[in-house]
Order: sequence, then C-alpha cells, then structure tokens
Amino acid sequence: MYQVLDVDLSFKYEDLKVFIPVVGSLLAFIIFWFTWMSEKFQKTMMDKFGEDRGPANIIIYTKILGGLSMGILPAATYMIAFPETTLVDLGLGFKAETAFATIAWTLGLGAVMVFLVWNNARKPETLAHYPQIRAKNWTKKMMGGNLLGWTTYLFGYEFMFRGVLFFPLYETIGLWPAIAVNIALYSGTHIPKGQQETVGAIPLCIALCLISVQTGNMWTAAIIHIAMSYTNTLTTFKRHPEMKYVEA
Repeated sequence: MYQVLDVDLSFKYEDLKVFIPVVGSLLAFIIFWFTWMSEKFQKTMMDKFGEDRGPANIIIYTKILGGLSMGILPAATYMIAFPETTLVDLGLGFKAETAFATIAWTLGLGAVMVFLVWNNARKPETLAHYPQIRAKNWTKKMMGGNLLGWTTYLFGYEFMFRGVLFFPLYETIGLWPAIAVNIALYSGTHIPKGQQETVGAIPLCIALCLISVQTGNMWTAAIIHIAMSYTNTLTTFKRHPEMKYVEA
C-alpha cells in the first residue's frame, strides 16, 4: 500500500518570517536578472538610444531598475505580511547608541576595502572587465549616470541582503544560521563574475552581517559597497589606456 510520512504543511509565524524574506529576495533577483538583464530589454534600449548611447545606457538603466526592484519588492512584501514591521526594524535607520560604532566601522573597514579595490584595479584581468561601460570616449554626464546607477543598485542590493534578508532571519533562527543563508545567496549572485569575486564575497558577507547586527543598521554595508564601486570605476577608467573624457 502506498504510504507517505506525516508532514505538517501549515505555515507558522516563525516559518513565514524566514520564508517571505528568502523567497521575496529571490523573486526580486530573478526579476533583475531575467527582465532588466534580458536580451529583450537590451534590444529595447538599443532601439531607443541607438548604437552610440545604447550600450552605456543599458548598463546605467539596468542598475537603476535592478536596485529599485531589489530595494523595494522584498521590503514591501515583508511589511505587507507583517504590518507591525518598520523600516528601522529592517536596518534602514540609525540607533543613537551605536552611532559611533557605525561611523568607526564605515571609516575603518571602508578604508581597507577601498585600498584593496584600488590596488586590484591595476591588474590586467580587472581592466578587462571594468569599468563595465566599455566606451572609449566618456562624457561627464555618462560618468555621473554610471555612478548614479551603481549607487541605486548597491543601495537596493544591500538593503535586500543586509536588511530584509538578514534582520528577520537573525531574530527568528539566530545569528549564524542567518549569516549562512546570507553567504549562500550573496556569494551565489557573484558566480557570473568569476571565482575571485565569488570566493571574496564570503568573508566580506560575514563581516558586513556582523557589523550590521552590532550596529542595528545596514548603512555601513551600503556605504562601503558603494565606495568600493566608485573606487573601482574611477580607478579602472583612469588606468584604462583607451578610455578618456570628451566634451558632450
């Protein structure tokens, strides 16, 4: 006779506090990857902006739209499911008692990470991929749009990972299980960028999660990540032998 084990399929309150952030974040990343990164979207952008401006605007718009998707969708889903939740509960706020620690971690770890990125930007393998916009002639407007794209993308990205995907899990399943989930998903998103970034994301993820839980916010993670992207973009642009500024 066919038998199955007795399994309780009901959703408990604690289950939802883990299920919704994980699935909501996954859906947001799927939207980013398969909508804003899709060939259809890129063709639409090329048709709108042409061969000249299209490639750069694809990257800029992809980052802005991806940042909004990841920054809004998981948080909105969670707050609808748990209306008592505030943005402060998800790390989007400052706690007066941890203000000094937030500033110290941001400046201290930020300086270390910026130096490492600056040093890595001189390597040929880095220059082969960055800056992501591969135009030889840049305008200041293009550079400004690129930095705005990185800011929007990484703020939404960090709010999703170090906010929505971390604080509810930390409160429900504990610190290290929450960090383990964060590592798996965060490192996994770096796989398309190669082994170095995928492996390097692991210790950075642990550090940013620990700082977030110590300070009660995700601002250090967001600011450091944005500073790293600015450093990488500006340094690789300056060191790239074929890239230069031109008048608009």
